[in-house]
Amino acid sequence: MIPRSSGLVGPRPSEYPEPMAVPAKERLTYPEYLALEREHDVRHEFLGGVAWATAGGSVRHARVKMRLTLHLGGALAGRACEPFDSDLKVRVLETGFATYPDLTVVCGGDERHPEDSHAVTNPTLLAEVLSPSTEAWDRGEKFAQYRRIAWLRDYLLVRAGEPHIEHYQRQDDGSWRLSDHRAGDIVLLDALGVSLTVTDLYSGIPTEDESAGE
Repeated sequence: MIPRSSGLVGPRPSEYPEPMAVPAKERLTYPEYLALEREHDVRHEFLGGVAWATAGGSVRHARVKMRLTLHLGGALAGRACEPFDSDLKVRVLETGFATYPDLTVVCGGDERHPEDSHAVTNPTLLAEVLSPSTEAWDRGEKFAQYRRIAWLRDYLLVRAGEPHIEHYQRQDDGSWRLSDHRAGDIVLLDALGVSLTVTDLYSGIPTEDESAGE
């Protein structure tokens, strides 16, 4: 464990069954996490007093992420919803989790966290492009954290290696419905008033070895 004076940085909390089991004296406070972000040119996620660096992906992963941002950006032009890439930080008010989703859409103006003016708290849609090193985290604990966001209506898990989007949509009773979309399908994003065509999203992206660069 890295001493507190250096910043408590560890593996993703999926590797810590109980992140809060870290002794209180060794946990980072949120201001200390923000100082860590300022001191290092690397983005970090934060949960339970532990910060860990986010990893880059393959070239194909980057292409799919950029294509998703461009497609939604075009569809949302002139509307009250705005897309942001992974430079934008999102923080969960209830748990303190801070992260940089691959894509965030905010509708009706952004609301900032009182401790962090660079973090928004009211995303309507979040999306993650899956890679082998992050898929279990994106499906598991990260989605559990995202579900605590009252404003969130849609969560997309987008595969980099094939045309495949999993769409989780919050229902009126608070439950989440999963719909599975592949080539030729259309993803309806009712909360945004737009849709995504899976084939168009992946069109022209060359096939490559996804084991490289993950």
